[in-house]
Amino acid sequence: MKKWLKITAGALVSLTVLACGYGVYVYQSVKATAEQIYEQREPSSHPAFITADPILQEIQTADIDRREPFTVLVLGVDERPNDRGRSDAMIMLSVNPSKQSILMFNIPRDTRTVIADRGTEDKINHAYAFGGIQMSVRTVEEWLRFPVNYYVKVNMEGFANIIDALGGVDIDNALAFDYEGHHFAKGRLHLNGREALAFSRMRYEDPRGDLGRNSRQRQIVKEVLNSALDVSTVFKLEALLKEVGSSVKTDVRFDEMKTFVTDYRQDMKTIKQIEIQGGGQKIGGVWYYQVSEKERQRIHQLLKEHMDRNE
Repeated sequence: MKKWLKITAGALVSLTVLACGYGVYVYQSVKATAEQIYEQREPSSHPAFITADPILQEIQTADIDRREPFTVLVLGVDERPNDRGRSDAMIMLSVNPSKQSILMFNIPRDTRTVIADRGTEDKINHAYAFGGIQMSVRTVEEWLRFPVNYYVKVNMEGFANIIDALGGVDIDNALAFDYEGHHFAKGRLHLNGREALAFSRMRYEDPRGDLGRNSRQRQIVKEVLNSALDVSTVFKLEALLKEVGSSVKTDVRFDEMKTFVTDYRQDMKTIKQIEIQGGGQKIGGVWYYQVSEKERQRIHQLLKEHMDRNE
């Protein structure tokens, strides 16, 4: 009996040591990747619409460590050799732990607006080509008249590898179509990375055009968020970190990432999606997506209500 107890105790100690060792390894790996992908935004002056509104000033200084709501601009960037490229997808997230929810919407990439720091009107996704992350964030802030607390930039090709590292995504497809050599039947589908990328890019066969594509992009992002926040993802962590390290840049610091994973994750029970309404119009032979001032104000107000800390 004593021998059996010693063997059992030894096995438990060994398992504990291995678990602790793996925990240290995971921690160090995550920290190294977080440092690799961290890219601080240049400091800039506060836009007038923020300094004139105490509520927006409070939102701009959101503190993740105090479990305050915050916004994130996700840019899916189509990078090319010797070219910064353009933001192929622009998705805004409002995260509010007290409401246990995320509000998510696309900013249509052809939206006509004034490009920050240039003073000229153009498609909103061209801001990245002109001035990278800094100009993209400033342009979105001024268009929405709402602060962006953080950004996440994802290389679209690398995004496919991230999805593969997560084991793929399950989606509900409302429209059967073929695109880039892939066939997408109606109904529930399991997609690998390349399929998910193609699924999110098609627009010309969709009766809703860009709005249909935006909806598919949000569906993919939603499933990636759900997978990334799942506890079982820890078993895929090594492969995931490798892909994240080479495909993602963000100004979220490592300590903030830790707080989000440990304190926010359990609160994110719902992801609500909304859509920016507008219409297409050709100006000077170029097609733009035109959004009315009334619609911009509606989206601004929805963001403000979702970020309210007192409800």
